Amino acid sequence: MSTVKVPGATIYYEERGVGPALVMIPGGPTDAGVFTGLAAALADRYRTVSYDPRGNSRSVFDVEPVDQDMNVHADDAAHLIDALGSDPVFVLGSSGGAQIGLALVARHPDRVRALVAHEPPCVMMLPDRDAILRAFDEVNACFQREGAQPAMDGFAKLAGFDRPPPAAALPPEAMAPEIVATFARIAGNLDYFLAHGVKQIASYRPDVAALRSSRVIVGVGRDSTGQLANRSARALAAELAIEPVVFPGDHTGFGPHAVAFADVLERVLAT
Repeated sequence: MSTVKVPGATIYYEERGVGPALVMIPGGPTDAGVFTGLAAALADRYRTVSYDPRGNSRSVFDVEPVDQDMNVHADDAAHLIDALGSDPVFVLGSSGGAQIGLALVARHPDRVRALVAHEPPCVMMLPDRDAILRAFDEVNACFQREGAQPAMDGFAKLAGFDRPPPAAALPPEAMAPEIVATFARIAGNLDYFLAHGVKQIASYRPDVAALRSSRVIVGVGRDSTGQLANRSARALAAELAIEPVVFPGDHTGFGPHAVAFADVLERVLAT
């Protein structure tokens, strides 16, 4: 458990295991804790480095919070990779973390051996993007009027989740106190996510031309067909002229299906 100073913030990260470095970027209001089970499943194969994106949990701003910016997040990830003293790393990004990973590859391709972008909610790739972005505006307005829980309910409905994703993302392999602590941190991130992250994450348009020059794997959940992030990921894969890789579970399959998810991840990284 360490930190690295970046312009305007301090980034918290955790390291586990041995082998090639694999940086894991969580999405939305979640943090490094959601990758506990996956990191354990990979510990004999990879040196996993999971972190809290700036504004979430233990990665704090130097001053008042500002709207999320995928390019700033990408630069944070590059600073973290430099701090690891590693050669170019493998990267796994989940949801909004996949958007960060896509920006990282576009801006800092020399830092990344390969990126697995698991269900990036790149709404700008969809034909109905304008209507979806207006719906995200309503989620933000709902937050301002009624608070976090009604807004998260609206977000979950828009995304196609049966329930908001943080609970589903928690790894069942984790000890109960760790689950409780992760829940508490994620709950504390909801206001920032709803006020400064929901639309900013969704409205990031990946630089497809830049991505074509790097090794990018797009992942989708086996059980999330039809959900917003799954549709967006498939649209991105079509733009890149690649077939998406199907991973176990749904949008957060790396949690409840950590061992099977790890096996698929290792296979695609080794191919």
